[in-house]
Amino acid sequence: MDQQDNNSMSGFKENNIYKNLWKLLVSPKVLTGVLHSQNRNASDWGWQGFLAHACHSFITIIDPRTVQVFQVLEKHKSNVVKVKWARQNYHHDTASPYTLQLASADASGTIMLWDVVTGEVKSEFSDGNKTIQDMEWLSCQDTNHSYLVALHPPYSLVLWNAETGNKIWKKSYTESLVSFVFDPFEMKNIAFLGQDCIIFVDDFSVNKLPSSNGKKFYISSPSAQGSNRSSNSESLDKKSSRNLAKRVSRVLVGESKLKSNLNDEEPFTLNECLQLAYHNCCRHHLILVYPREVLILDLKINQTVGIIPMERTGSPFMQVLSCRQRDVLMCLHENGSITVRVRRKTNIISTPASEGTGAFDDGLLNPALDISYDLRCQSDPLRITRHSKVFGVSLCAVSERLLALVMSDSRVLFIELKATEYKVGYNYPIQLTSPLYTPGYSLDPLVSFTNTVYCDGTNQFPITSDIPYPRNTLYDLIGQPQLSAGGMYESSSPYRVSNHGVALKFMLTGLLSGVASPVSVIRMSPPLTQKNASMYKPLLAVGNNSGSIQIFNLCSGQLDKEFCVHSTIVRGIEWAGLHFFISFAYPDPSASGLVKNEILLVDIISGNETPIRIQRDEESPIHALRVSPMRQYFVITFKDKPFELWDLKNLSLLRDVRKSSARMTAVEWFPASNIRTLKRKLNTESKDSDSSVNINTESLSSSSLSNLDNSSNENKPSGKVTGKEHLVFTDQESTLYHFVIEGSTITDVSKLPVEGTSECVDVSPNSWGRQKSGLSIITSLAWKNDHLAFGDVDGVLSIWDLKGRISRTISTHRSAIKKIRFGPGKANLKFFLKYNDGLDIYEIKSQKEELIVSYKCSKDVPKIIDAEWGQSDKPVVLMSDGCIRVFDLTMKKASSHMMDWDLEEKIFCPSFLPSPGSLLMKTFLQHQPWNEKYTFELSGMRDEEQEIQTAVNKQLKLINSDLMTYLPSSKFGVAQRCLFVAKLFGDEAELHFWTVALHYIRSEKISPMSKNVSRSISEGMIGDLFVPLGPNNKEVHDLVVFDNPKQNNNNILIQQFRDEPLEKCYDVLQDSATFQKYQLDRIALHDSKRATYENTKKCAENYMLLGQTDRAVQLLLETEADNDNYYVDSLRACLVASIRSSGASQSTIKLVATNLIANGKLSEGIQLLCLIDKGLDACRYLQTYGHWDEAVWLAKATLNYCEYSEVVKRWADHLSQQGQKSRAILAMLSLGQFLRVSEMLYGMRYFDRAARFIEACMEFGVIEKSEENAPLIEAIFLAFSRYLINIGMKQAALYYGQMAGEKGEQLLKEVNILFS
Repeated sequence: MDQQDNNSMSGFKENNIYKNLWKLLVSPKVLTGVLHSQNRNASDWGWQGFLAHACHSFITIIDPRTVQVFQVLEKHKSNVVKVKWARQNYHHDTASPYTLQLASADASGTIMLWDVVTGEVKSEFSDGNKTIQDMEWLSCQDTNHSYLVALHPPYSLVLWNAETGNKIWKKSYTESLVSFVFDPFEMKNIAFLGQDCIIFVDDFSVNKLPSSNGKKFYISSPSAQGSNRSSNSESLDKKSSRNLAKRVSRVLVGESKLKSNLNDEEPFTLNECLQLAYHNCCRHHLILVYPREVLILDLKINQTVGIIPMERTGSPFMQVLSCRQRDVLMCLHENGSITVRVRRKTNIISTPASEGTGAFDDGLLNPALDISYDLRCQSDPLRITRHSKVFGVSLCAVSERLLALVMSDSRVLFIELKATEYKVGYNYPIQLTSPLYTPGYSLDPLVSFTNTVYCDGTNQFPITSDIPYPRNTLYDLIGQPQLSAGGMYESSSPYRVSNHGVALKFMLTGLLSGVASPVSVIRMSPPLTQKNASMYKPLLAVGNNSGSIQIFNLCSGQLDKEFCVHSTIVRGIEWAGLHFFISFAYPDPSASGLVKNEILLVDIISGNETPIRIQRDEESPIHALRVSPMRQYFVITFKDKPFELWDLKNLSLLRDVRKSSARMTAVEWFPASNIRTLKRKLNTESKDSDSSVNINTESLSSSSLSNLDNSSNENKPSGKVTGKEHLVFTDQESTLYHFVIEGSTITDVSKLPVEGTSECVDVSPNSWGRQKSGLSIITSLAWKNDHLAFGDVDGVLSIWDLKGRISRTISTHRSAIKKIRFGPGKANLKFFLKYNDGLDIYEIKSQKEELIVSYKCSKDVPKIIDAEWGQSDKPVVLMSDGCIRVFDLTMKKASSHMMDWDLEEKIFCPSFLPSPGSLLMKTFLQHQPWNEKYTFELSGMRDEEQEIQTAVNKQLKLINSDLMTYLPSSKFGVAQRCLFVAKLFGDEAELHFWTVALHYIRSEKISPMSKNVSRSISEGMIGDLFVPLGPNNKEVHDLVVFDNPKQNNNNILIQQFRDEPLEKCYDVLQDSATFQKYQLDRIALHDSKRATYENTKKCAENYMLLGQTDRAVQLLLETEADNDNYYVDSLRACLVASIRSSGASQSTIKLVATNLIANGKLSEGIQLLCLIDKGLDACRYLQTYGHWDEAVWLAKATLNYCEYSEVVKRWADHLSQQGQKSRAILAMLSLGQFLRVSEMLYGMRYFDRAARFIEACMEFGVIEKSEENAPLIEAIFLAFSRYLINIGMKQAALYYGQMAGEKGEQLLKEVNILFS
């Protein structure tokens, strides 16, 4: 708004109606439309819960909870091809607060790091000018959370410090690369998808440039895995059977082997491969997506271990999203449907196979060992057209049950995966009795918890209530598909759970539409005035070629309404009030030049449509439609036909000017009609003249007319008295016509040629004169106050000053002036000139036109289609890319701070809070022992921090109601509450920490690890959590078991604190029994896939490492006589079969093993040590030679607690030295070393997490304060208290200061002084 607008606004503030008028200010922003083809797959759903997707050169940020766009980022010069939210896998404190950062890359090779809240670029960098192929943030962020890896074409991998824009290193490979993906289990591993191969790199490091060019592999046959043997396969000889096994099993072929076998087998190219991805739940598994199938490869054997074929009547695959919380795959198909595929519970036998079975026998292959996924849910397909295709799918990183589909036509669909429980019994078909179940929260209570207490007997723990557990994640909906087999336990067993299944379904929860394309016209609603301020909204009407009209609120940037009113291209829109508009449409003219015109009056409140000029034949196309300022009349001009004047009230034709042969080229109403005279005339009328004017009820409904009267009563009379209004227009001869309309009387006052040569005289509406302007055919006309502006086809601008009786002519030296529009505001004399190639903004000052800005569209910039004024200093521009830009007055900025978006629904995001509001909010939600009652209202802040307190309280009110209800009575206290808060904040590091911590704290409560050297939490504790009730096990429930009281107490403890095993994504952090079973099942799968001697050898070695010597002997004896290793393998088989864990031979074998290791035969020496039960020594040797992963794998799979804890501790120390301290802490958690974890957290200065962890352990009773640990505990609480002081929490600081011992007493004095 200009200065006068600001002065008038200051006068408004005295009235309560206008106290929030500042919210009506329009901020610079972009309304995005259809997507460019380069925007495909440029979308990402971040950890903090927001969706970002590219649209041409913009990035749209959406809140899925409220389905609102709250930011559009614009600085890229070319189309955006990749967007990636910054990871949150680091500790947040005052030095590293919660922020919203996003990285984006465009087709010109430029990468930008954004501060999403402010909409500003933090850094910009590039390496060349070619399209970025792929981009990913590093997941390990302990040392630095700004490392970004980008793939620059054709084959360069660059590590960037995104915060500074500095290049750390650049590695160029030898093959052209398409994409890459990091191994989620090990950061040093990367897989590249090339043009015809896959390249594996295992030496990625932040500190140094990768030295190798990786290992190259080719795909031999992706579809052979799905083929089955024919019925006469049993008659094949041994050689043909072996060849079949080779053809079926071998998929990844090394480059050297490929060259030697070119004549034997042709490789399968990767040209059709759509996606390469690591499995997020299973280590060493790779997913290859083809249109008709999805392959799952085990990288340990380089073979396909699972295949998901496209259904016979299904749609081809486009993309696969691998979930982390459960072994579930979300598959996107070409028809827009999404399928959920859950890992099948296969019948894998953990014991060795019987003698004589294997890959080389003539029997059928065992399909039960393959990894299989069952189709459990499918969303409805979408209507896919040439203009509406699926451009990407994103999965919520926190919940993994919310998905977003980004369509090419600007629509974004939000889909939620829901689960319906059912009791398993005889009434359900077998296909419904799946391994899907809800873990732990809807189980039948076998034990009443009303008498459970703390270990000190004072308070109830775990907390019991009737409040349902919030199911917000995939983990809460689906149980683990792969469970330890063991049958059903007796009804009295504490390990038994309720049998109930889950039926999955998709639900569309949100639909967001952008600007529909192609857009043909835009029109801004009437400007803000004093009289309409209470109901005013800055609405922009957008018409498109499909005949629909969208209404956007420019304050919020949201689509308010959409009307499908016309059957053809919308050519023009005119507002008839705040709640009404008139639109006209017609198709492209035929050879005759005639069209069928459509004109409608639309009520945007009720949606009522009133047709105007019905039952008309084909005629000349409408050129323009203008509504008079007082909302009494509107004029319709035609291309090759005289104009028509209509009464807006009763929609009747006042005059059809057929006698005149003039054809209008520009038309305008005089905006400053004699309103004062009209007011005096109204005051002399009877007070009973409140009734409306006579209307035509057949053409306009009474309700619509009533709304029309109310919506525009600030500009038009409410009685029968009408005001005089002036209309001017020009024709093709550059003649200016002037009409005066009053009531039903139309007076043709005068006409004059604009190119006249007489001197300037009075050119007011009452006395027209002539002057020389030198204009050609006038194309546009605008009138405001005493200034009349003309624009012609030659780009010449003429301004008539009607009051000063002078005219000024300006040659713009540009193309034809298509449109002139004055800005709103009484004294605002800014106006723009729209050309074919740009826009100029002028302002009339001191009888002189000053150019404010000139905007020219270069070849790379979209052309301007239409323009309007959003407010007095905000031009709104529609461009050929289908996006609408709201610029500032400099035409350089079309984005603003997120807080400038006046959204209808407030958005929950701690990152929006001023520092340190987000940290304060997290601490407040995690635990409130200083308050008598858990509350969601923060108080007690200092006066200078009241603004932060208010902002935090507003955010607290936006928390999901289910979570707000559950948090005060969280069953497992502090630990579980911290886990919920981590999910709420999207804090990746906190989420992983508290997931592992809560699991092992609960396990420690049941049975301390240090007291049970070989104990397994999962084995025998959970059992098979899904066994349908049937006749085979029915009698088990009829057994009566008599338990002693001590056993019953133990059963109660198990029922209270039991937890299911950690999912496979936590790998070696799982308990030993669960991990060992999974490894045995996996090796059995490898056994069934053997196709070469190398495969058989590897399986035999793994069996020896895991103590499965019988099967190892069988495999060694399968070596054929013509093999060079036949004699060696025979001797090895004899050795393995004869070895026992005791005897004099152990010392000899250990000596031989040591010598082998010393001479470079590490694998052979490790095998010998495992054969004589020296697994701990084997692990030590592996760690000494740098094979840390193999050492931990062997220890976890074979050793008891005391032995593998030693290995894991050394591994944790190694991780700490490598800068991966967070992983080291998780490793120590898996050992139950809670005090050591607290010490490590304190040493890393994670004071808040250390204090909460100590509180959680003390709440469970797994840590009790003693003389030994008191210094550590008090030091943690003291540091935490100081942390609380820094973020302004006085009451909390006093509480924890009291728990810090003697040093805390001094701190309490400091707190009282500081907050006094």
